[in-house]
Amino acid sequence: MPIETSRAGGPAIRAVDPWRPGNPRQGERHQLLSDHERARLAKIAAVVRFGKGDHIYREGEPAEAVFNVVSGVVTAYRALADGEHVTSFLHPGDLFGLSEEGRYTNGTKAATAVVAYKMPVSAVRRILATDPELDVGVIVKLCENLRESQRHALLLTRKRAATRLVMFLDLQQNLQLSRGEPTSEIHLPMDRSSIAAYLGITLAALGRAFRTLTSKKVIAARNRRHVKILNKEAFNNLADMASVEDDTKHTHAPL
Repeated sequence: MPIETSRAGGPAIRAVDPWRPGNPRQGERHQLLSDHERARLAKIAAVVRFGKGDHIYREGEPAEAVFNVVSGVVTAYRALADGEHVTSFLHPGDLFGLSEEGRYTNGTKAATAVVAYKMPVSAVRRILATDPELDVGVIVKLCENLRESQRHALLLTRKRAATRLVMFLDLQQNLQLSRGEPTSEIHLPMDRSSIAAYLGITLAALGRAFRTLTSKKVIAARNRRHVKILNKEAFNNLADMASVEDDTKHTHAPL
């Protein structure tokens, strides 16, 4: 069960702003809310904490609240006949809790220990109805979520597990870059099972993909949470969608 604590700071929504020119870093995620907007949301928000593995809500449950990640990583998933299919990983500054006809469209659980703001849907709707600037910020965030969903759909079209893994590592590295974090190593806070579910492959196939990239000296894993890119050119060739098919033609040992 989540533990509610005192309010502090106020929700923060971070995203790549499609209308702000001249970003100092490509893909930099900006704070979309003003101090006034954060303060308004703070009045209706409670801070909740979840332990690793805790379910936050399940698909189909009444959508009574939306959430804003403060720290940690949240896994969003769809429960299908053959198991849970991970649809996204949510990081600090992300919103989650979208619904359809008053019910959550997916399930969520804490991939790590998570702290989040929990805001009643009815109260959020009242604020959005009177604050057009906040409304725009939410729309920008939803647009970013749509772009991430499109990237995930593209990733799932790749046939080779190692190519999917490289694309995922590239996404994680770009996320770190957008937050201004060091990228000498790629941090993977989620477990391998969640990564495999996100990539649409088995855990065994994910393990083989890691071993293949390691044996080819494309990457090196310090541990299960930290990966370093050793051969940037080879890594970029695999991550570049335009060169994937050409890359497979010149690879003797399939990835």
